[in-house]
Amino acid sequence: MYESFYGFQKKPFQLVPNPDFLYLSPKHRNALTYLEYGIKEGAGFILLTGEIGTGKTTLIRHLLNKVESKIDVAVIFNTNVNASQLLKLILQEFELEPDADDKTKNLDILYQFLIEKYAEKRQVLLIIDEAQNLGNDELEETRMLSNLHTDDAPMLQIMLVGQPELKTKIEAPNLAQLRQRIVVNYHLVPLNRKEMELYIDSRLTKAGGQSKIFQSAALDEIFEATGGTPRTVNLICDMALVYGFADGLQQIDRKIIKEVISDKGDLILSRETSNILPGIEQNKQDKNTAERVTLLETAVLQLQQHDNASRILEKELISLRTSHEKLLVEYEQLKQKYKLMEKHNLKKKQKRLFW
Repeated sequence: MYESFYGFQKKPFQLVPNPDFLYLSPKHRNALTYLEYGIKEGAGFILLTGEIGTGKTTLIRHLLNKVESKIDVAVIFNTNVNASQLLKLILQEFELEPDADDKTKNLDILYQFLIEKYAEKRQVLLIIDEAQNLGNDELEETRMLSNLHTDDAPMLQIMLVGQPELKTKIEAPNLAQLRQRIVVNYHLVPLNRKEMELYIDSRLTKAGGQSKIFQSAALDEIFEATGGTPRTVNLICDMALVYGFADGLQQIDRKIIKEVISDKGDLILSRETSNILPGIEQNKQDKNTAERVTLLETAVLQLQQHDNASRILEKELISLRTSHEKLLVEYEQLKQKYKLMEKHNLKKKQKRLFW
């Protein structure tokens, strides 16, 4: 509709998760680093959480594009199922034929598949999206799937992706064993004001258009309304371009954003926005409130993730120390060889002088 007017080759603010449009903010880049580390190190369980619309699924699709050639991956999106149905879905996603009613047989089919992949030296990864919908029984069943492992690594890696309720569920006392198996976890928070501006510009240019179509005042209005949640930003920006096209405007100003929110706000600003600042009344007169709270949330999450970071750094330190010790040994060996050569050369020289 408005693509040719603004010079786009495609719509820049589609709601379908598209890894081609992924903007790696510092938060998303950190999340991706944690996920890649977990996969590379063979972590049994990996946990990614975040509010609705913060970009979890887009990030996962981007990750899959990077690893699918090296790893056998199954992705489950339908999580409103019981434990038996979940197992059948997993088998189907791995292109295995499940037994209609025999759970024991289905487990055996999965385990035989994992053993075959281990023999082929292939990693196997199961990703369960929207995992907050799983009940405690289903989450416990998921943990049981990780019981088949070698001496040093699980044959099946499991990544749980979901909304913040998932973290609350996993804190339940009866899921302590699952919680203890989570080696890597990351919580994705909304973008701050500057990140949101770069996010919008990135999508505009990737769609083939020009950046800076949205004026600074318009961006302030968008951030105040959305709190930096990417999906809600997409909704407002898409409608704003429709309104701008209708009015023949090459740039989107604050007035257009206010019109969009006034006309479509009830549809656009749903639960995605209401959960950005839980328990806090947003002050419409203070545009920096949401950004300050987001920064505080990020700081708290960084503290929560300190243990994981410490483990990663400790592992790297051990590796460096081992390499250093090896180099010291090699250095001492070279020193000894050099001394022997010097001694040998000195004897030869003395022999020549004697004659």
